[in-house]
Amino acid sequence: DGSASSAKTFLLDPRKSQNIAIVLKSLAVSQGEILDALTDGKGLNADTLEKLARVSPTEEEQSLILQYKGDPARLPAAESFLYSILKAVPSAFKRLNAMLFRLNYDSEIQEIKESLQTIELGCNELKSKGLFLKLLEAVLKAGNRMNAGTARGNAQAFNLASLRKLSDVKSTNGRTTLLHFVVEEVVRLEGKRVALNRNGSLSSSSSRSSSNSNGNYENNIASNELVEREYVTLGLPIVGGISSELSNVKKAAQIDHNNLVGSISALSTQLVEIQQLVSSCGNGEGGNFVKEMDHFLGNAEEELKLVREKQTSVFQLIKKTAQYYQGGSSKETAENNLQLFVIVKDFLGMVDQTCIEIARD
Repeated sequence: DGSASSAKTFLLDPRKSQNIAIVLKSLAVSQGEILDALTDGKGLNADTLEKLARVSPTEEEQSLILQYKGDPARLPAAESFLYSILKAVPSAFKRLNAMLFRLNYDSEIQEIKESLQTIELGCNELKSKGLFLKLLEAVLKAGNRMNAGTARGNAQAFNLASLRKLSDVKSTNGRTTLLHFVVEEVVRLEGKRVALNRNGSLSSSSSRSSSNSNGNYENNIASNELVEREYVTLGLPIVGGISSELSNVKKAAQIDHNNLVGSISALSTQLVEIQQLVSSCGNGEGGNFVKEMDHFLGNAEEELKLVREKQTSVFQLIKKTAQYYQGGSSKETAENNLQLFVIVKDFLGMVDQTCIEIARD
C-alpha cells in the first residue's frame, strides 16, 4: 500500500478541484488571513471576495468535505483549503458572500436611486410647459384639421403611441408628411417669437418694404418670403434643441422596468438571507462578524426602506404622467407606463431629423 500513500484523495470532480486550485494560487492573501476575515467580518478586498465566491462549493460538496475522516495531508490543494476553512467556520462561504454583498451594496443602491431620480426628472420634463407641449398641441391641431367634419373632428386627447406614425401621415397638401408640416410650423412660430422679442416689432426688412409707398406687390411678397425665412432660421436652433430640454426623458427611455424592480427585490432578499445568517451565528461563535454585519444590516435596511417608498411615489408619478398624455385613459401597468419615455425619445429623434431636413431645404 506504500505506493498508494502518496496518491491524493480527490473528494471533488478532479477537474473542478484543479480549477479551484488555480484560483487559490492567484489569491494575494494567505489562508490565515482568510480565516481572520471570516471571524472579523472584514479585511478582504472585492477582488479576493469575488474569486472566493467563484470557488464556492455546493451543499453536497461541502458535506463530502466535512465528512472526510481520512488524513487531511492526503487531500489535493483545493480540498485541503476547503477542508480547513469549513472545519474552522462551517458558514464560511455564506459569510464571504455577505461580505461581498456589503462591499457592493452602496454602488448598487446608488444606481437604483439614480434610475428612480431620472424617471422622476423625466416626468417633470414632460409636464413642464416647454416646446414638447407646443409640438403636441400643433400635432393635435393639425390632426383635428385633417379630421374636420369626421366624427373625430374634435379629438381632445390622442394616443401618444400615434406620435411614431406621424412621419407616415401625409399632410393636407399631400406633399409633405404631417410631422414635417407640424415641425415647420412650430419652428416658424418660435422664430417669430424670437424676432418680435428682439426687435420689439417685425423684422426690419418687412418694415422697410411697407414704407415703400409705391406699393410694389412683388417686393412685398419677396420681402415676406425673406421674413419667413428669417423666422425659420431663428426657430430651427430652438426646436432642434428640444432634446436637451428632455435629456432625462431620453435617459429614462434606457431604463428597463423589470431590471429596476428586480434589483430592488434582489437587495431585499439578500438582506433577509444575511439577517438569517447572522441570527444563526448567535451566542459568541459569531465573533466580530456578527457585530460588523449587524451594523451594516441596520443601515442597509433603513436605506432600502426609503428606496422602496421612493419607488412607490415615482411609479405613481409615471402613472399620472402617462394618464395626462393618454387623456386619463391609462389602464397601463407601470412597465407599460415607462414606454412613454421610449415613445417620446423616438418622437424627438424624428423631430431632430425633420429639423435637419428643413435646414437642408
